[in-house]
Formats: sequence, C-alpha cells, structure tokens
Amino acid sequence: MSFYTSLSGLQAAQTEMSTISHNLANVATNGFKKSRTDFADVIASSLSADPTKLVGSGTVVKGNRQQFTEGNLKTTGSSLDLAISGDGFFAVKTNGISSAVAYTRNGSFQVDPATHNVVDAQGSALQVYPVDADGKVTATGSDGMVNLRLPETSGTPAATSKVTLDVNLYSNAQVPTGTFDPLNASTYNNSTSTTIYDSAGKAMTMTNYYVRDSATSWSVHSYVGNQPLTVGGSSAPVHVTFDANGTMTAPTAPIAYDPFTPSSGGAAQPLSLDLAGSSQKPSAFAVMGRSQNGATVGELSGVSVNESGVVTASFSNGDTVALGKVALANFTNPAGLRQNGNSYWSASGISGEAKLGSANDNGFGSLMSGTIEGSNVDVTEELVGLIAAQRNFQANAKALDTANQISQTIFNIRS
Repeated sequence: MSFYTSLSGLQAAQTEMSTISHNLANVATNGFKKSRTDFADVIASSLSADPTKLVGSGTVVKGNRQQFTEGNLKTTGSSLDLAISGDGFFAVKTNGISSAVAYTRNGSFQVDPATHNVVDAQGSALQVYPVDADGKVTATGSDGMVNLRLPETSGTPAATSKVTLDVNLYSNAQVPTGTFDPLNASTYNNSTSTTIYDSAGKAMTMTNYYVRDSATSWSVHSYVGNQPLTVGGSSAPVHVTFDANGTMTAPTAPIAYDPFTPSSGGAAQPLSLDLAGSSQKPSAFAVMGRSQNGATVGELSGVSVNESGVVTASFSNGDTVALGKVALANFTNPAGLRQNGNSYWSASGISGEAKLGSANDNGFGSLMSGTIEGSNVDVTEELVGLIAAQRNFQANAKALDTANQISQTIFNIRS
C-alpha cells in the first residue's frame, strides 16, 4: 500500500514542478497569469473504522488554479498598447474559418495593413462598441460589438471658390521701379501665399503680389502656381484704392477671376478674392485675416484612447472622429476560465458567461493607453516553489525506495 501512497506523492510533485516550469517559461509573456497547484489528502474510511487508526492513502491534485493578480505595467508610448488596471479582459474576435470571441489581458495591439483593423499579434480584432459623434455608446451587449477599424481618410473634398484676405499695406512704401516680374522681388512691395484646393482636395498655392502705384493706389497681381489669373480675359492687375484715412474704396465687391484649370487637371475652377477688410496705414505690412472655403481630405495622423476607452482618430485636415469604445468583459469566477493559449481565455461552465461593459463601469477596471501589462510571475517566488517541489519529489522517491527495500527483505526470508 505504501508503494501507491508514495507514487501519488511523486505524481503530485511532478505536476507541481510542471506548473512552476510553465509559469517560469512565460515570465516574459504579456498578459500571462500564473497557476498554482492545489492538493488534497486521500483517506479511505467506513462507518465501522476507528478514526484514530486510519492511515492516509496519499495525495491527489485537486486542480491548477489560475491566479489573476495584476502583472507589472510597462510603459511603451504607443497609444494602441492598452492595459487594464483592475478587473476585466479585452474582447477580441479571432480570425479563421470559425471566428469566435476570446478574452485576453494582453493589450499589445497594432494596425492590420490589409484591413486597417486594430489587431493583436495573432491577427484577432479588438472589439469595441460603436459610438456617436460625442463618444456615447449606441449599442451594447455581445451583438453590439464591432471590430475597431482606423479609417485612412476623413472629410469630403471641396474646390476653393473664394479667398478672403485682410491685409494692411504700408502707407509709406516706395513705388517699385521696373516692370512687374514675380521672379524679381524688387518689382513688387509685398506678397501673400494662400493654400487653396481643387475639386479632388489637392492643394495648390494662390500667390498675390502687391505693387504700389501711387499714394492711394495699389496693383494686385494674382497667380495660382505659375498660372496668372485673369479678369475678363485680361491678365492686367486689379487696382485697389484707399481714401485719406486708409480705408479701401475700390473694388467694392470681391474680385471675380475667370475660371482657371488646375495644374492637377480636372474641370475649370472659378475663384474670387475678397479684400474688403484691407487697409493702408503707416504700419508694417501684415496679414490680419485669411480664409478660404475649400476643403481637403484628411489623412490619418494619430489615434488616442482615453481612460474610459473611447478611441479617437485625428486627421491632417483637423478632423477628429470618435471610432468606438473599447469593450471589456468580466466573469463571476475568472479562475474557471478555459486557457486557449496565446494569452487567450474562453468562458466555461465554471467561469460563467461573460459580463460585458466598458472601462470604469461597476465591476471593471480603468484603461491605460501607452502601457502593457506583463506577466504576473514572480521569478524568485517560483524558484523557491520549485526547490520545495523538488524536495517533495525526492522525499517521496526515498519513501518508495524504502518500501521497496522492506519488501525485498521480506521476499528474501527463508523458512
């Protein structure tokens, strides 16, 4: 009987060493949760047995229990590296033929160049709840979750049809000598450059050159790129006049240029210039106001995640768009989750069904961007446990050897 008792001890110690070895092997695995082997003694008894004379029959492994204490938090600086401070798991949709939702504490995410989904190292897509323009969730529950996708662009392109410029022209400026030449700065007094757009949202530069003609009159030459703008078919400059107080008296309406063809191609584009707010004063030339009514398509320039989990994308045209709110899951008994590998877990009958929510909700932790949760394995603690498990194994092996020697002695008895 002692053979089986010692054997159960050997098997239990071997299981514990395997568990510790698994923990140590994953000390650098992000989001990994260590396990602990729990044992129970084995006692065979009956109603007629004297409880003071019972001898145990060894030990049995009751289970390997996962320890969901929080791992060390490491700062990375990447806004798509996420960590949960407190309870909760990220929900990800696995790729493959039968996609399913898995749960993980590994928040190392990146952008899939093919689909533009935010995915982990295995290609599983991070799940979020859709939100409106104000970042308020518009759908909840497992059916409401969607893949987080980063759009490449934002906005609708619009051709510039009007430019407004408020400039102050220096009243004591000298009249330039020579014929106006945009390549010769001595033939004009000042210039302004304004970015405008064609119908496809491509940028162009409108340059206005200001040439003093007399005490109250200035000539304005306008170009888009190297192309001079015309009025009524003439490329002659537009004359701007001021009264004695420096207030503009002409033109009284925006300058309407003939439609021009953008260098990028496309249909001819009308354009007007409004100088109504301009002045002539004894102070340095200055642009006091500038605007244009065109628009370009914004390119994705950045993404951020706030503490409540709202993901916001920013674009080169100044647009900011709320893309979704990171979905979190929690369980009645996290220790009962089924380990799937790759730092994934799935629900089981022991863990209970997933309870879904978002960061800072009741029962869920807060979200940290630019941070990753590492493994919760303490190397020193595991090494001490490994030594103890090794001693247990050696002790049971010695007991087994002793039982073997006793049996051998009995077999060798001669009558």
